[in-house]
Amino acid sequence: MAKAGIISSNIIVKPVPVQVPVFIYANTMTRLSFFFLVLTLLAVSAAAQTAPGNATPQPVHWTYTATSEGANKYAVMAEATVDKGWKLFSVTMKDDEPNTRIVADSGITVNNIREQGELQSGKDQVLGTVIRYFENKASISFSAEKPDSKKKLAGVIRYMAIKGDSIAGPEDVVFAFSEDAAGKLVAKQSVLEESAADANALRRTAIHVEQPAANCGGTGAEHSESLWKIFLLGIAGGLVGLIMPCTFPMIPLTVSFFTKKSGDKTKGVKNAFLYGFFIFLIYVLISVPFYFLDQGSSGILNNIATNAWLNIGFAVVFITFALSFFGLFEITLPSKFSNTADAKASIGSIGGIFFMALTLVIVSFSCTGPILGTLLVGAINGGALQLTVAMAGFGLALGLPFALFALFPNWLASLPKSGGWMTTVKIVFGFVELALALKYLSNADLVMHWGLLKREVFFAIWIIISAALALYLGGILKFSYDPPPAKLPVPRKAAAVAFGLFALYLLPGLTNTRFANISFVSGFPPPLTYSLYKQPNEADVVVINDYQKALELAKKLNKPLLVDFTGWACVNCRKMEENVWPDKRISDLIGKNFVRVSLYVDDRKVLPEDQQFLFTSGDGSKKAIKTVGDKFITLQTENFKNASQPLYALISPDEKVLNLPVGYTPNVNDYAAWLQCGLDAFHKSK
Repeated sequence: MAKAGIISSNIIVKPVPVQVPVFIYANTMTRLSFFFLVLTLLAVSAAAQTAPGNATPQPVHWTYTATSEGANKYAVMAEATVDKGWKLFSVTMKDDEPNTRIVADSGITVNNIREQGELQSGKDQVLGTVIRYFENKASISFSAEKPDSKKKLAGVIRYMAIKGDSIAGPEDVVFAFSEDAAGKLVAKQSVLEESAADANALRRTAIHVEQPAANCGGTGAEHSESLWKIFLLGIAGGLVGLIMPCTFPMIPLTVSFFTKKSGDKTKGVKNAFLYGFFIFLIYVLISVPFYFLDQGSSGILNNIATNAWLNIGFAVVFITFALSFFGLFEITLPSKFSNTADAKASIGSIGGIFFMALTLVIVSFSCTGPILGTLLVGAINGGALQLTVAMAGFGLALGLPFALFALFPNWLASLPKSGGWMTTVKIVFGFVELALALKYLSNADLVMHWGLLKREVFFAIWIIISAALALYLGGILKFSYDPPPAKLPVPRKAAAVAFGLFALYLLPGLTNTRFANISFVSGFPPPLTYSLYKQPNEADVVVINDYQKALELAKKLNKPLLVDFTGWACVNCRKMEENVWPDKRISDLIGKNFVRVSLYVDDRKVLPEDQQFLFTSGDGSKKAIKTVGDKFITLQTENFKNASQPLYALISPDEKVLNLPVGYTPNVNDYAAWLQCGLDAFHKSK
């Protein structure tokens, strides 16, 4: 076998499969799956806690005391009361397991963490691992030291608890001890207090979104169209999953099984249709849990989709899938799942056919998982309904062919034979997974303001990936287990040229010119303002992330206010900003007639301590306002009764809603008409 190197100007990539004993491999993959499950639970739960209107009761209740141990040194005791049936995870659990942690504010040192109480351990049937936990009561003591510059000793206890198959947390319970005038430490159960002034700044009593001055526009105008687009994207994803090596060979085998083993053709066709329907149903059922999340809070799915750590988790998983597609190793769900499903499968019953469909879904996971994950994360920001529509499209495209080929068995002869082309498809999607992983890393970078993946860096990596894919399809970049055929087929050559041209198309994205705005991919790279190049100052009619200042400017200039609820990780927001707003008609309308304020609801920048407070929403639930995003998503949901982005609202300087707010509106004429309608309403109200 040829060694990796340069041979006749051809680049040969030789993946080295990981050789490990079967039991170690299975254990490693189980731990990896468990870790990603925990990571997802952590992010989902953390998003649920910060989402507006979340009033879920917590199963562990904490009180705190502290005593001085010298200059700026303190002994803190946290007492936990655990609800009946719940188990509070110990601080001795590992970082990649459910646990309890002490997280102090920046600059504060915590050490000597100790637990008191009846520590228990045992294997949890749901998690499948040994856990250490407390029931009923527990205490955690620790030493803390703060610098002279800090007047407040503060932090959180971040805990998780479990009861049966329900997991609570990670819940952040704030502790704070501040110095009084005499320099003594005064204990508080929470650093966040309710503030009438701060609450009124978010609860704008003059805004009545249900009573606009003019009845034009509206958040529902684009809804049906977007659902159709999501459904078609789901179908596209399902078709891609259908031609993957884990799925495609199953079509003739399964259809032949039904038509030959069912006794007669009519029954065989019926069973095949039922089999396809169950595949469709299983994928639709994947979206069901998100309805329960949606009910808990109107903004929770947005918080999940923009959670930095969940995005990093998806990036890691997609990179892992890409390496698997490149042949370094194979990822499958634990065999006990497929074995259990397969054991229940029987052609003689409806339940048996259901488990046959479930077996296919599980066995094909190693190929369809990345596509499914991309679809889930892409649709999640729109809510549970969009997830259902996306999953319905995916399941339909994957399940319908089994039924159709059973109805028309002669079509099987026209199917391409399984072979090397399927390995080529896997490798191509390995490159695609790398590109998608970069998008999720970019989402995390944007919402956390790390500044690691600026727009030009993002484009450079995408260009390298596209060029490498073009070289692979052109037979220059080779994988040892997938040598190119002696004569490249025309479709492969065409695909190589297409990806090569795409790499060239992206090149202007590296420049600081007007050509850097590449409309075809807008929404995927970071925004134009998130650049390595120095950006010009925006006009004074634009106020970023400060609603109150924008409102004051609108009053001063006597202009209506264009409120833009947006997000750093919002794809449709970028499309509007890069494709619609630059249009001369739109830019003139906004620049001459409105004061624009862009409010980033997923901004994770922490507010100064004196600006953090506890907010009571309209439904009576309480929410901690700690970050810039917390403030603006609450402003949006409380006053405009909507938690999706983008959302555009036109209001007068005295905060009267001029027309119905509108969401993603890619048609320039429609958006211009909406702006003009609001402007006309403003002039009439003078």
